[in-house]
Amino acid sequence: MVNQQVSYPKQGDFLVDRKYTFEVGGKGKTCRQIQHLPDAFTAADGIELGIATKIPIWRFGFLY
Repeated sequence: MVNQQVSYPKQGDFLVDRKYTFEVGGKGKTCRQIQHLPDAFTAADGIELGIATKIPIWRFGFLY
């Protein structure tokens, strides 16, 4: 997809298209900061597989 709007929200690290909130962190990152927000996800480094709303950061193309 192209032409997504990315902004800096009051809660979370990124807001995409004024709808999807992302919190970025390491393996131990929890969803506490964004748990009450709809359409909120955690992008975590150091994990191979995601579960529920926790997504491996490599799935976004952030490879090292």
